[in-house]
Amino acid sequence: MINEKGSISIQTEDIFPIIKKWLYSDKDIFMRELVSNASDAISKLKKLSDIGEAVLPEGYKPRIDVTVNREAGTISISDNGIGMTGEEVKKYINQIAFSGAKDFIEKYRDKTDDQQIIGHFGLGFYSSFMVSSKVRIDTLSYQPGAAAVRWESSGDTEYSMSESDRKEVGTTVTLFISDDSREFLDTWKIREILKKYFAFLQYEIYLSDENEKKDKEKKEEKPINNTSPLWLKNPRDCTDEEYRNFYHEVFMDFNDPLFWIHINMDYPFNMKGIIYFPKLRHEFETLEGKIKLFYNQVFVADNIKEVIPEFLLMLKGCLDCPDLPLNVSRSFLQNEGYAEKISAHITKKIADKLQLLYKKDKESYEKYWDDINPFIKYGCMKESRFFEKVKNIIIYKTINGRYVTLDEYLNGSPDRKVYYVSDEKQQVQYVRMFKNNNRDAVILDALIDSHFISFLEMQNKDIRFLSVDSDIIDSMKDKDSAEDDIKKLQEKLEKIIKEATGTEKLKIRVESLKSESTPAIILLSEESRRFREMSRTFGRGINADELFPAEETLVLNSGNRIIRRIAELYDEENRKEDAIFAASHVYDLALLNHRGLEPEAMARFIERSNELLTRLL
Repeated sequence: MINEKGSISIQTEDIFPIIKKWLYSDKDIFMRELVSNASDAISKLKKLSDIGEAVLPEGYKPRIDVTVNREAGTISISDNGIGMTGEEVKKYINQIAFSGAKDFIEKYRDKTDDQQIIGHFGLGFYSSFMVSSKVRIDTLSYQPGAAAVRWESSGDTEYSMSESDRKEVGTTVTLFISDDSREFLDTWKIREILKKYFAFLQYEIYLSDENEKKDKEKKEEKPINNTSPLWLKNPRDCTDEEYRNFYHEVFMDFNDPLFWIHINMDYPFNMKGIIYFPKLRHEFETLEGKIKLFYNQVFVADNIKEVIPEFLLMLKGCLDCPDLPLNVSRSFLQNEGYAEKISAHITKKIADKLQLLYKKDKESYEKYWDDINPFIKYGCMKESRFFEKVKNIIIYKTINGRYVTLDEYLNGSPDRKVYYVSDEKQQVQYVRMFKNNNRDAVILDALIDSHFISFLEMQNKDIRFLSVDSDIIDSMKDKDSAEDDIKKLQEKLEKIIKEATGTEKLKIRVESLKSESTPAIILLSEESRRFREMSRTFGRGINADELFPAEETLVLNSGNRIIRRIAELYDEENRKEDAIFAASHVYDLALLNHRGLEPEAMARFIERSNELLTRLL
């Protein structure tokens, strides 16, 4: 049996301090690496058994044990996998793991991005020195007649190898935790790390506290992980209850998801997973999605944009892609082209599911629309492939309570204009006018809609979106009214209103509307509205009102009795002030229906309203 001491074959002696320094902010990576190595060792032994090159013990059950001993200051990770011979320890621990050490030090000595280092250097086993003052390996190879080996190192380039007393095939890595990392001797912290990375590892993991074993009776062992996550099952064998329970378990969301997509494919690459569409409590929650990426059931990271299309990050789900080209540290992608193919396929699966739902269960699709439409709209703007697949199933809720596609709406709009409502409460008067004239409008009141409207206009050059308060459509006008009468009223009312409001800049139009009950309305040009919304979104610190003055137009209804009476009063003896008083009130009422009044204007309006009541009484 070998019994030797030696020096790891690298020319510099500061590799361990550099590892500790650069990875200090992400210490728990050591547990991910060591348990992943244990899992790999078990997989290798099972593979050798399958091809007849290894014999498993009778009743063999793969398992990984993590044991914390606070008194001794140690953590051990033990597996019953393939194990190593003395020569293999020399090869895999002393040589291969450090084959790139010199290049690593030269390249990253002055870098500050620890994730970049992880991404380019296979830390693997040596990440254990991030938290340890000494590391010991006890291992016994599966090969007949192999001797158990012990390897030790204290975090420098020196190591020792000797005979081990290990009796069972497999490997135990024992970490002697350094003083600055003693928080990892808390069993609950280790449990938290294991649950983070290995909640669904394919082999059972058992966590124990060595000190508790001495004080308490032995209880029935329970693994901390679920070795058969739902995504591994055939979708046909999964019940709705199982899908919902899995969602609650993984995402700690007590609300049921709306629906889900189960991905189960073997070609052209292996990928399984479940994507959930969560029910949103408020619109800002669309920013809080989480797609968890796994590699052979080992958690890699949340929301990796190289693999998961950005718009999907608004959703929740788990994706397991064993074919993903990760480096040794299981953190970063090495093949961008391959990752793009995976991303494209995920996009296709989501689009196909939405199309199927629309065609097979349109009632449910419409019911889900309020929750899923921000995701679909954002996806269309971010991914052209997604837009091409779903553009014909984008629906819009109308002021009459029905859901229509863009083509269905435009069938009743010969001018190819789409009228929309951005605030049903504030625009109630305009909505009523549309309904009274048998015209429909779509409701676009989400934060994303102002951007989505511009996007759709770019995709459809012959379509124009207009707010219901941007203009008076022809069907609302009384075309039988005499133009000469309207022209005369225009001149007189323009003079009265400007005198009442004290401004010369206000645009005034007189129209004869079919609805005689409406005295006046305010219109805001669509261009002005878009500029102001854009400045609010992107122009922090910019005064939108100064940069983009509102292009408002006061439309007076010549068919309304109040408007005609104001024009008459202005010419009557001693009634001019009454006409101006009434004109001021009509203007304020129009503003209230449009955007509300400024504080001073509101005070004058209330005072004027009180005076009106006094006159009546």
